[in-house]
Amino acid sequence: MELDVLMLSRIQFAFTISFHIIFPAFTIGLASFLVALEFNWLRTGEALYRNLFRFWVKIFAVSFGLGVVSGIVMSFQFGTNWSRYAEFVGNILGPVIQYEVITAFFLEAGFLGIMLFGWERVGNRLHFFATCMVALGTLVSAFWILSANSWMQTPDGFRIENGIALPVDWFKIIFNPSFPYRYAHMVMGCYLTTAFAVAGMSAWMILRAREVPAEKVIGARRSLSMALWFAVICTPIQIVLGDLHGLGVLAQQPTKLAAMEGNWERQANMPLRLFAIPDEEAETNHYEIGIPKLGSWVLTHAYDGVVPGLKDVPRDERPPVLPVFFAFRVMVGLGFLMLGISAWSLYLRWRGTLFTNRPFLTATMLMTPSGFGAVLAGWFTAEIGRQPWIVYGQLRTADALSPVTAGAVTISLVCFVLAYAVVFGFGSYYLAKLLRKGPEPIEEAARGADFDERIDRKPKRPFSYPDESLEGRPGRRVNPAE
Repeated sequence: MELDVLMLSRIQFAFTISFHIIFPAFTIGLASFLVALEFNWLRTGEALYRNLFRFWVKIFAVSFGLGVVSGIVMSFQFGTNWSRYAEFVGNILGPVIQYEVITAFFLEAGFLGIMLFGWERVGNRLHFFATCMVALGTLVSAFWILSANSWMQTPDGFRIENGIALPVDWFKIIFNPSFPYRYAHMVMGCYLTTAFAVAGMSAWMILRAREVPAEKVIGARRSLSMALWFAVICTPIQIVLGDLHGLGVLAQQPTKLAAMEGNWERQANMPLRLFAIPDEEAETNHYEIGIPKLGSWVLTHAYDGVVPGLKDVPRDERPPVLPVFFAFRVMVGLGFLMLGISAWSLYLRWRGTLFTNRPFLTATMLMTPSGFGAVLAGWFTAEIGRQPWIVYGQLRTADALSPVTAGAVTISLVCFVLAYAVVFGFGSYYLAKLLRKGPEPIEEAARGADFDERIDRKPKRPFSYPDESLEGRPGRRVNPAE
């Protein structure tokens, strides 16, 4: 592999987007998890939900900040490394990204302060509304980003004039053919990332129960239970969405699908390849292990369905097969591991041993990074599988480069690596400290500041502000006449 300007620029963008995507993948799901926690606190008045919210919102704040920092860097690369790409798509993707800033980022930024610091300044309803708006903002942000990226995969609603793409139909641009499936698949992936991250961290807290107060373990158990319900619901849905997305790839990007399956010849009755080592030079697979005919059924829903082959197109229009083939299998493999953990959790709930089965808790803890790995593997599959096109069928990646030297790109790449190591090293260290501390026990919270003393008091009715009076026992409804 020659490290020319093209490859160095691709490595640099892959490095920055890989760091960036792990934070939105976590915060999109975590924002909705925070909504569920606050809703349950308002519904039941149980202080445990409030304490869990206060704990996980700190994790959200740090992750959100790291995501913003890493996202800013990527936008500059469009001008420094990919100026010809920016010139080609600027009239289309420029407004789409601007919509993301105006609608989603402003929504998140406007209500984030209330969610983080507004407990003692606003009522329950407004605070819960702010939490919902932050969660909605993360979903809207994903909407616009996935719309832009999906347009690059399946461009529609445009014309080319003087070598520049110009909008013709904004509805077709935004809701391009691959967008609905890719958006749903990504959002569900974010929910699963959060579910298994929260479940794994909670399992770790439970496993070290001998080292921490029992009150903290109660919070970890509740987080584990809620996160696993998220996983039980979302994992089967994600598998169905993945199947629908695969049918879309078959119809819209057949060469990418051929690379994902390591399929060289167009054929019916294709086997489901569990393992192989694709050889691009010889145009064949080595050490192949497969199940006869099952590949055609999975990809086309017919045992005799025809699957496209890599030889259908010239060599210079094929993506790198090896990374696409294995990235796809990593993503699918992690998905089925998630399904296994979800099914295991249901069995243990039925047995009443969800919080005491150490092998399960250990397995859940080891699955903490599984969502991040699946998201990264999915993005590698999608983006590498699109090559050699940066806009599929319209603009080659090699033609989108800026007139820069390999030395300049190398220097900037080294600087990025060093800066990210420092910033994200400190960020990860602080997150680890927060996780080690765990949720605040109820007894400690009740001895805190004036406002903290109110958190253990059940609201008089759902979505009402807790009583200002501090008299009475924790959890007791205070009679105004007293």
